Amino acid sequence: MASVLRRGLALRRCRLWLRSPDGSRFVPIASPEDETQLPGYAPEVARWVAAGPHQEAVVGGTLLRFPLLHEDETLGCLEAIIPEGRYERVAHDVLVVVAQMLAPVLAAHELSQDLASEVALRTRELEAQRNFAARIIDSLPVGLYAIDRAYRIRAWNRKREAGTQGVSREDALGREVFEVLDRQPRELLKLEFDRVFSTGEIQTVEMDSQTTGESRHYRITKIPMRLDGEDISHVITIGEDVTAWRQAQQRLGQSEKLAAVGQLAAGVMHEINNPLATILACSEALSLRLADLGEAKGEGKGEGERQAQEEYLRIIDTEVQRCRRIVAGLLDFSRPKESAHKTASDINAIIEQTLFLLKHHERFKWLTIERQLDQDLPKFPADAERLVQCFMALMLNAMDAMNSRGILTVRTRRNPERGDELTAEFIDTGTGIRQEDLPKIFEPFFTTKQPGRGTGLGLSVAYGIVEEHRGRIEVESQMGVGTNFKVFLPVG
Repeated sequence: MASVLRRGLALRRCRLWLRSPDGSRFVPIASPEDETQLPGYAPEVARWVAAGPHQEAVVGGTLLRFPLLHEDETLGCLEAIIPEGRYERVAHDVLVVVAQMLAPVLAAHELSQDLASEVALRTRELEAQRNFAARIIDSLPVGLYAIDRAYRIRAWNRKREAGTQGVSREDALGREVFEVLDRQPRELLKLEFDRVFSTGEIQTVEMDSQTTGESRHYRITKIPMRLDGEDISHVITIGEDVTAWRQAQQRLGQSEKLAAVGQLAAGVMHEINNPLATILACSEALSLRLADLGEAKGEGKGEGERQAQEEYLRIIDTEVQRCRRIVAGLLDFSRPKESAHKTASDINAIIEQTLFLLKHHERFKWLTIERQLDQDLPKFPADAERLVQCFMALMLNAMDAMNSRGILTVRTRRNPERGDELTAEFIDTGTGIRQEDLPKIFEPFFTTKQPGRGTGLGLSVAYGIVEEHRGRIEVESQMGVGTNFKVFLPVG
């Protein structure tokens, strides 16, 4: 602008002083011929502007200064020196018009700059908010993605990238969800999304998965999302691995069931013990009376009848004692018998003692036993007698699963995931346990055996003994391959 005016009007000087963005000073804009003579800024410009239009004679011409005002707001000042001559008046009039035109142009320019700065600032703020929200979503310990009405993926967090299917965000965004999650039946997945779109209700399902090679339990939640207005525009799906939570709930439920059975057993024992004691006392009294009767009649008199009655009394006595043992065993669930003082024990020695006792079992003789016992294991506090009972129950269960034919592997080692635990594993080559039965195998009285072949108490007893030792039992099983019971026991 300054250069055009200087050349067009043949001015000796042309400078345009504009207000700085912060309004604290005026910065000069001049033609190239004047640039070498310009200061960074001139403090007196504010005084020129306040004084209004100014004109004075200088050597060889006239100095003019025109304040640039728009709606009473000072925007700058136009300064020029018109040389003496015939066109001096024309140049003056032109500069007056230019000064009048410049003010609104400068005001519009400042406004546009302010708007551009505001837009840039808002854009940066929105981008920062988007990045922050994206970081929050990526930091969630759950898999999350969102689809629109066309079933196209619009969000896909980092947990989904590291999930079972391992699809990157770049490969997932914009594609149909059925193309990405192709392991699930398209019709079933579409039905789940359509139900949320139509009802607007949150849908939650739980499912088991063997995709990673081990059994995991997931909770899948589908949430309706309204972007604008009342219509549902998107569906957010959250997948959470709740395997550990489910296992904890199962253990808690197991403990509650055992406690309930124990309370029942306590009542049963209280009610049955008294009549059992009476029957047992009568049996003993009859035995004494029969002995006296035999002596009174003399040797050989009524001998057959007496022997028959004695046989009946022995059966009564045996069965009464057995009833007492059954009730006492039930009572252990709620009020375990006081264990012997726990002493430093060798887990391998306990395993060997159990195998020694079982080798006399008729059906156990047909099994092949493989020992994989780590010899460098530390001793740990235990009631060895109770653990023998526990390990015996697990091995007898394996024997039944293999129908007395197969290989039983017994392994001891440190827990590779926790150095403060010992692990005893009992691996059979039996029929395996169905997945739907796994959560129930430690429940009292639950059994998959034929009627008359089991009471369903063996694994419950083993579970209770391990809990007494502050340990836990885990089980892995595959139909047609076999089962692995893992007993974890704390070292300290």
